[in-house]
Amino acid sequence: MKNLKIFFLLLIPTLYYSQKVRVFILAGQSNMNGFGYNKDLPNDLKTFKDVYIFQGNSVPDGETNGGVGKWDVLKPGHGTGFKSDGKTNSLSDRFGLELSFAKKMKELFPNDKIALIKYAREGTSIDSLAAAGFGCWDADFNGKNGINQYDNFLKTVKNALAETDIDGNGKKDEIIPSGILWMQGEGDASYNEEIANRYYEHVKVLMNQMRATLLADDLPVVIGKISDSGKNEAGKVWPMGELVQYAQEKFVKNDKKAAIVRSTKKYNYGNDPWHYDSAGYIDLGKNFAEEVFRLIIK
Repeated sequence: MKNLKIFFLLLIPTLYYSQKVRVFILAGQSNMNGFGYNKDLPNDLKTFKDVYIFQGNSVPDGETNGGVGKWDVLKPGHGTGFKSDGKTNSLSDRFGLELSFAKKMKELFPNDKIALIKYAREGTSIDSLAAAGFGCWDADFNGKNGINQYDNFLKTVKNALAETDIDGNGKKDEIIPSGILWMQGEGDASYNEEIANRYYEHVKVLMNQMRATLLADDLPVVIGKISDSGKNEAGKVWPMGELVQYAQEKFVKNDKKAAIVRSTKKYNYGNDPWHYDSAGYIDLGKNFAEEVFRLIIK
């Protein structure tokens, strides 16, 4: 299993720590990446204190510069179009659910610092047969140069947790893995019944692999239920969307430390039939925060 390659790098040293940092993983495809416009943000989502983000550079399968990044204070611009070379983060004019999620988590955990580790790529699937030119999250799929999206995710986590002083105040952090947020499934709903019917097993394995990477078998997992805008000639954008939705509901029903966000069905869409509008991403982050908090205190 690929995540075992970095197991030793994620072990928390048995040293004295001075501050708690709650770490959340944000991963998936385009609606995790985010297509909200920064110009639409209210003032209370433009600046943050004691909230940090490491976003791994997003690249197609096979490329070698995926997962590099740099810790920074959270601010708008971590949506689609964000890039990093590991030394400099280039913010975009877009945002995802990370802003409203972080705001709500700070309200729920006012005494803790919040750190987000984000890696997402548009169009990606879990099933390798649905990867097309976007990418695949199946840990067993080698792809070009033996690198896929799961490898980029692992590299992102490895690079992020190699830093033991996230806020740069000279004090070692006490890292508390607190949850995984997963917004994906549209890629696997785009093809045929065979691929869609494998989604349950695929997402179950992938979430448990991500938990193992953070060394927490019972780490809370919250997934966003995919939705369909109906904005195409056939009246349905994702041909197998209902099957993937069923698989997502089945996953959270069978996993005691998992929850699902269903508010996506009421969101409006932006300038295309695939991505929510700015208000949708703001609501989505708040709902993810409420669900993961419920699992943490459960």
